[in-house]
Amino acid sequence: MNLAHHLARAAATRPDAPALARGDRVVASYAAMGLRVARVAAGLRALPGIAPGARVAIVMANAPVYAELFYACWWAGLAAVPVNAKLHAREIAFILDHSQADVVFVSAESAELVANAAREMDRAVPVIDVGSADFAALGRADAMAMWQTEADDLAWLFYTSGTTGRPKGAMLTHRNLLAMTTSYFLDIDPPQPGGTQIHAAPLSHGSGLYMLPSVAQGNCQLVPESGHFDPAELFDLFAIWPQVSMFAAPTMVKRLVDHPDAARASIDSLRVIVWGGAPMYVADIKAAIARFGYRFAQLYGQGESPMTITGMTRATLEAFARAGDDAALASAGSAQSVVQLRIADASDASLPVDTIGEILVRGDSVMKGYWRNPGATASALAGGWLHTGDVGSLDARALLTLRDRSKDLIISGGSNVYPREVEEVLLRHPAVAECSVIGIPDADWGESVLAFVVAREHGVVDAAALDRLCLENIARFKRPKTYRFLDALPKNNYGKVLKTELRVLAKQT
Repeated sequence: MNLAHHLARAAATRPDAPALARGDRVVASYAAMGLRVARVAAGLRALPGIAPGARVAIVMANAPVYAELFYACWWAGLAAVPVNAKLHAREIAFILDHSQADVVFVSAESAELVANAAREMDRAVPVIDVGSADFAALGRADAMAMWQTEADDLAWLFYTSGTTGRPKGAMLTHRNLLAMTTSYFLDIDPPQPGGTQIHAAPLSHGSGLYMLPSVAQGNCQLVPESGHFDPAELFDLFAIWPQVSMFAAPTMVKRLVDHPDAARASIDSLRVIVWGGAPMYVADIKAAIARFGYRFAQLYGQGESPMTITGMTRATLEAFARAGDDAALASAGSAQSVVQLRIADASDASLPVDTIGEILVRGDSVMKGYWRNPGATASALAGGWLHTGDVGSLDARALLTLRDRSKDLIISGGSNVYPREVEEVLLRHPAVAECSVIGIPDADWGESVLAFVVAREHGVVDAAALDRLCLENIARFKRPKTYRFLDALPKNNYGKVLKTELRVLAKQT
């Protein structure tokens, strides 16, 4: 079934319900959104070279038109390729090249960024500004009938960085995303029609994924006027809109709790904040509950099994909190209904309860594979199970506790930073002999990036030079916040850098 069916159903059953909003105003009903999506879909299919299965890249900050583009892609039988607009131009260029994007949609804020990316690309790709006459013309096309997709047709090409420093495109099909939508209702947040989904986190990732179950319910998709996360603005929106739901990274939840307006904010209409992207400290969970009540649910997932590995509903989390069960609160919940989960050793053999190993998952939500990367696909899906690369354990209650991230992923402010990607940039400096990057606890961002650097003999390098190098090559949020200069990196007998020792050094101020 085509994902756009949910929009068509909402347009038919709730035509006058608000579908899209910006700040404090509705910009489209479901009837209007459905008609516009069918027209933009037709306009897309009329573009040169656009046939079923074509990739449509979206490089924009959050805006109501973002949602229209998603559904227009699916309505037309095309694949959406959302790209984080905070990335560096070179990173965007790689994704556009690798995805073989057939057209790119931008906004006024991202147009220059994509123009810079185009200069780094090996191929030309048409770019359409959503504020232009060309885009307006797409919306004037005669509405087309929804394309009849197959369950395993590509719907979303989800780019997630890998340990090699090169992003990989997880191929998410209509089947995968329909399974995710179903699991949301079963395992995270039961259906609540007539509500509002606020998109303060990027629509290119988690918030965009959770747009799907919200549209399936016929709820309003609301983008803050600022287009991003701002606690004061969100408190104002909580007071205006009904039955508010929101996806947030743990650091966003913490910023809401700590904001001066939190104590006097009107939160009667705040129904649920679903956190994901990283575990939350138990102390932070308790502080959030103390401030906002039992309005939280959580999940653990990856782009390869979108938002769909484990979870915990509001009711479950409340029960654990009232019982004082800190071990359960510290967990990532239990396996969602559409997946099987097990803990395995290095040979993929299942491990017993309370034994630490790699988290393996299979089910209808697990990706089809990596786009144009058969080697990585074979490795990730070996034996029919998604090898997450994350380390954890299951207790006797089938609660998953994340113990470590074997890929050394750093999550800073809800955004993923992979150490090797940063290390490769730092090593471009002629005076840098070696470097190693780790994440360290950060009260504001969850984790921040720390780089240990060894200079070449007689080489001269300072933090300012390395900062400039990073800003020229990777996104601002990925650059190290702190640099530590060493005479040598600690290594084992095989020459592997001992990051455990580096983490000890990091604590020594």
